[in-house]
Amino acid sequence: MLEALSYPFFRHALIAGLLASVACGIVGTYVVVKRMASISGSLSHAAFGGVGLGYFLGFDPILGAAGFALASSGAVGFAYRRRQANLDTTLAMFWSIGMALGMLFIAMTPGYAPDLMSYLFGNILFAPPHFLWVAGALDIVIIIAVTLLFKELQAIVFDEEFAEVIGIPVAPIVHILFSLIALAVVTLIRVVGVIMVIALLTFPAAIARHWSDNIIKMMILAVILSAFCTTVGLFGSYWLSSFSSFQVPTGPLTILMTALLHLLSNGLRRVTRSLSSATASKKSFP
Repeated sequence: MLEALSYPFFRHALIAGLLASVACGIVGTYVVVKRMASISGSLSHAAFGGVGLGYFLGFDPILGAAGFALASSGAVGFAYRRRQANLDTTLAMFWSIGMALGMLFIAMTPGYAPDLMSYLFGNILFAPPHFLWVAGALDIVIIIAVTLLFKELQAIVFDEEFAEVIGIPVAPIVHILFSLIALAVVTLIRVVGVIMVIALLTFPAAIARHWSDNIIKMMILAVILSAFCTTVGLFGSYWLSSFSSFQVPTGPLTILMTALLHLLSNGLRRVTRSLSSATASKKSFP
């Protein structure tokens, strides 16, 4: 399978996957700790409206996705801070409206949208070379924001009320957090598609939380796991496609790998806890 690295498009796809893993691991940690998977799913599907707009107006769909995701994150953040009882309804509205607008714009676009399936279900092999610059720039923005606001973000993720009591401006920090989720969604659309972004944002970070409660350690482990899964998905797609008459997409393979690792990690954690309990019991009763 290493012969795949001789192809420039494959090397570009591998680098893009690794860059996307940085955003996935860092932002995914906040998503898991704060339990914001539904919000992440809403933003990812709302971003598809921008993909459709890009096709319709003739500019890069990823830029359209970024605009729609950031705009939606602002609206969702406003609804979240107001503690609306119907927040779930608001999220569902953005979820469905984004998808509907995307399909409408694509239907209005003359000709055929060749990369549509790659935006829906992911296929990083079709990512253009300039996507590397986009993913790298978004990673830099995310890293700088998290570095400068690490304490504030950590306080809000664990306890918003306490953060407000100690003088942290909760409202703007929440909006920044939602914007970071939106940016991470944009980097992951090319890897696993709009439909499955929520899985790649949550699974690696959830595995990391099995083994650590420290935010920084969780981020590092989540980045490593995400990079491993995207790499396996990429090489697995190349290998399986060489034995079949159709192109095996990388997105589903990546998600299946993260799901498998999550199951294995959960099982291993249960076993280690059982062994620790048994050892503690023996020490208590010699």
